Amino acid sequence: MARVIGVGGVFFKSPDPGKLKAWYIQHLGFPADEDPGVSFSNKNLPDSAYVVWGPFAADTRYFDPADKAYMFNLVIDDLDDALQQVAGAEIVGEVEEYDFGRFGWFLDPDGNKVELWQPQSV
Repeated sequence: MARVIGVGGVFFKSPDPGKLKAWYIQHLGFPADEDPGVSFSNKNLPDSAYVVWGPFAADTRYFDPADKAYMFNLVIDDLDDALQQVAGAEIVGEVEEYDFGRFGWFLDPDGNKVELWQPQSV
């Protein structure tokens, strides 16, 4: 039987994809690829980073205050700096710390809720 072994991408609609991509390049250091999307190599992730595939109940409040039916998580190397870099975004909630890392959230200029994860080993 075939098995899923990771996440191959996060795809979503945007009213202005080029503008949103430029915002992520400027504020979170995304690579400035020529393609419409951005590719990341797993070799750049810390050993403690992993991908979570997690369906939530239809009535979850975890994605609030966004009105989207999805949220994406980005692995980062410095949560505090990243949260200060996201000019034009709305920071939501307080930083939370767990045994496996620290988390913070923001709404990007399109209103997508983004979860930032700094694994413990970073």
